[in-house]
Amino acid sequence: MTSEASSQEGGSMCEEQTISLVDVLEEDEELEEEASAVLAGSDSDHCSYPLGYVKRQALYACNTCTPKGGEAAGVCLACSYKCHEGHELFELYTKRNFRCDCGNRKFSDLQCKLQPDKDDVNSLNKYSHNFFGVYCTCRRPYPDPDDQVEDEMIQCVVCEDWLHSRHLGCMVPDCVELQEMICEACMKTSPVLWEYAAHLAAAGPEEPKGEGPGAEAIPEKTENKEESVTKPSCKRSREEGEPCCRLKELQAGGQKRVQSGAVFWPSGWRSKLCSCAPCQLMLSEAGLSFLLDETDTVLEYENKGKSREREQPGTDPLMSALDNLSRVQQLEIIHGYNDMKTELKDFLQRFAAEGKVGQKPDFVSSLFLFFLSVFSSSSFKQVRSWLHSLVYSQGRQPFFF
Repeated sequence: MTSEASSQEGGSMCEEQTISLVDVLEEDEELEEEASAVLAGSDSDHCSYPLGYVKRQALYACNTCTPKGGEAAGVCLACSYKCHEGHELFELYTKRNFRCDCGNRKFSDLQCKLQPDKDDVNSLNKYSHNFFGVYCTCRRPYPDPDDQVEDEMIQCVVCEDWLHSRHLGCMVPDCVELQEMICEACMKTSPVLWEYAAHLAAAGPEEPKGEGPGAEAIPEKTENKEESVTKPSCKRSREEGEPCCRLKELQAGGQKRVQSGAVFWPSGWRSKLCSCAPCQLMLSEAGLSFLLDETDTVLEYENKGKSREREQPGTDPLMSALDNLSRVQQLEIIHGYNDMKTELKDFLQRFAAEGKVGQKPDFVSSLFLFFLSVFSSSSFKQVRSWLHSLVYSQGRQPFFF
């Protein structure tokens, strides 16, 4: 390898590993928006128990109160703040049709502060290993301190477990955030889903044609496949007075798909499921009636949360805390902020003077050490103590430092 080639390769590697402060801030903003979308869709002040089995809400499991080996239990957002402050909580993201367990029979030493009068158990709640802090088919925690592989986790819309993309048994498509995924285990539990997958799901492996003894030939795909899916012809059924069954029309097309691996479904796929009476009954018996409800999706829930945030902007806990500080404490924070801003400016100018943005791991490690030195200072610890005590007094959990 020539020196020029080595230089070009080295430059290419540097470009791939380059990160700027804007990147850091944008990533932080995305995480904040995601958290806001999830939490804004739930009530942070009132226990959700009186609402019954909530269609979808943010949930937590308390490892302090219901550790592994006991009965699984889930608590709502408000109870995670008011009743489980300082406890070890597992964030479950969102679950459907769940009623808050906080303080019921499963919590032997805790009474719910928000809604103490509750039934012993919520018999219709569904639980999984997620409630004990492990996920995926590998049953590992998240984040996993022993897993060095960078991998995203994707939630199955049926069992609502989170799976590593490498354990899905299929390729993850682009724009996965706009699609829904059903894991292989759930697909195999409900064979009718494979029938739909052959026509409605994202591209996957097709079943080999005419292989094996007695195998029937599979008709070639027609160019009007999409039209047949979105606008099924039910002329004969209507003439005979029978309800149209979209599933039967799809099955008549003869298209097959290898029944292996998880399946990704594009936006709007639920609207193409058959809702005739027999199909509704079949989905109900399989526990899949929610698939006919397009408002059941996590994306719909998050959009609802974002809309609520825009329409009813809540009070920032940090700003509320500042309003309750004394004049001396407010001045102390202002001086501390100005000092940190000056130090951060000097820190960034040092990188700018070198004519480059930060490069991993140099920039990130340096930035980390900078903030570590700031957060470790005695003055900052005093300010943090004031803010934490004030936010806790408002019945919230600190979201900062």
